Amino acid sequence: MAREQDDDERTAGRAELLPEEQAVESDDPEAQAREVLRDSDRRSEDPEPAMRRRPEETT
Repeated sequence: MAREQDDDERTAGRAELLPEEQAVESDDPEAQAREVLRDSDRRSEDPEPAMRRRPEETT
């Protein structure tokens, strides 16, 4: 129950759209917030390896 309450609080806080999100609007800010937080959690738990570039690719 506590975890669900924490998730609800995180979702409510994230559902407040950022300026760039307000510019394109959202049909369901809470659903969008849940998905953004879910993706963020996934990336935090299992970060993707950094891409390595060869020197000639940096210019």
